[in-house]
Amino acid sequence: MADAVVVDDPVGTGPLSRRIAAYLAALTARRYSPATVAGYAYDLRHLRECLGETEPAGLAGHDLRRALATLHARGMAPKTLARILSAWRGFFRYLARQGEVEANPCLGLHPPKGERKLPNALSVDQMARLLDAPADDVWAIRDLAMFELMYSSGLRRAELIGLNVGDIDLDVAQARVTGKGARTRVVPVGRQALAALRNWLPARARVLAPNIGDEPLFVGRRGARISASGVHVALRAMAARQQVDGHVHPHALRHAFASHVLQSSGDLRAVQEMLGHASLSSTQIYTHLDFQHLARVYDQAHPRARKK
Repeated sequence: MADAVVVDDPVGTGPLSRRIAAYLAALTARRYSPATVAGYAYDLRHLRECLGETEPAGLAGHDLRRALATLHARGMAPKTLARILSAWRGFFRYLARQGEVEANPCLGLHPPKGERKLPNALSVDQMARLLDAPADDVWAIRDLAMFELMYSSGLRRAELIGLNVGDIDLDVAQARVTGKGARTRVVPVGRQALAALRNWLPARARVLAPNIGDEPLFVGRRGARISASGVHVALRAMAARQQVDGHVHPHALRHAFASHVLQSSGDLRAVQEMLGHASLSSTQIYTHLDFQHLARVYDQAHPRARKK
């Protein structure tokens, strides 16, 4: 394996960089979101840092294994290494289809196992307090509509950002969402989220010239589609105003949706479909959250469990 080379520029001119640039262009052509493409670019940069500007066809499994070991030695968590390895695997799969390599050198490689942490899910009371925020100006109206919708329908932040006006059907209380891998799904929209959206749409028209069709549903102060950081900042500000403690971040609303629906219904398959998980195993982590809730109730209520 080549010596580790640290490259400061995001796109080099060597053989590995050229292949990476072609791969990222192919992902863009397949309508992957800019955030997803940027994530792949970041993970593939680690590959170039560890291997240098080498020909991909000359790489073998032991080269990739040593590269992972290098990143692990730098202190990268197993979950991060798993994501990086997934990006590398997709890159070499693309090269194999292009005839650039004979076989995928990532096959058979596995990241080190790490403890699977439970997601941070806000309680029902915390969500009620958060969404009790006053909608006293146009941006507060927007924020309430965004976060009511995220909690109502279990949306990822990128899915919320990607929504257009035409994706929302207020009459049938549904939203058409584009998730990972450009997969679309239709999700229900709850009563409170519908009310918040009905307040936001005329407020949005006051901010912008009235729009119809495929225009961004949620916009920032400059009239463009709201950014990922814009959603995060708005949520943190709302949580501070409403005095909601804990690490409140956009994905916590999706976790809250999943765990609260599962606690009420016990229908794991329905939660999987609404979340847009390709595999049931991704949804099953919420059964642990549900068990934790039941365990707390048991500890508080069972006469043999209560502390004296």
